[in-house]
Amino acid sequence: MPIDKQTFRRVLGSFAAGVTVVTTLGEDGQPYGLTATAFTSVSLEPPLVLVCVDKRSESHVHCHASKVFAVNFLSRDQEDLSRRFAVSGGDKFGDLPTHRSATGAPLLHGSAGYVDCCAINVIDAGDHTVFIGQVESADCSDAPPLLYFRGAYGEVKPKA
Repeated sequence: MPIDKQTFRRVLGSFAAGVTVVTTLGEDGQPYGLTATAFTSVSLEPPLVLVCVDKRSESHVHCHASKVFAVNFLSRDQEDLSRRFAVSGGDKFGDLPTHRSATGAPLLHGSAGYVDCCAINVIDAGDHTVFIGQVESADCSDAPPLLYFRGAYGEVKPKA
């Protein structure tokens, strides 16, 4: 018998995770995005990553339809963006400077890095969908990452 939802959430909260904003482009030409910590690399050859998107998210249907997404690795100075993209609805991109990736997905300025992906596999997984993407382009900066641990934001300082 599986563990209860509260225990599962509490235990997984003990795993420090990098904070990302997953962005995509809707069929209406509008950008969509959500905060996610369920992200990981999958393969080096070919370069694959995966992200898990809540089916109730407004962005879910757009990721599914477009089959493209970018995963923006938030820097420690972007906690406000994490909070902005963690809520459903509203114009999250209104005053936000972005530029388009090779696939057309929005990239957030000031991020610690990004991967730009074409979905090659979409897997139903409970209340989420797993999008496995082949990385078409990527880049990173020297900005330190934003972390999430036990319900709070944190940071790591890179070695000098």
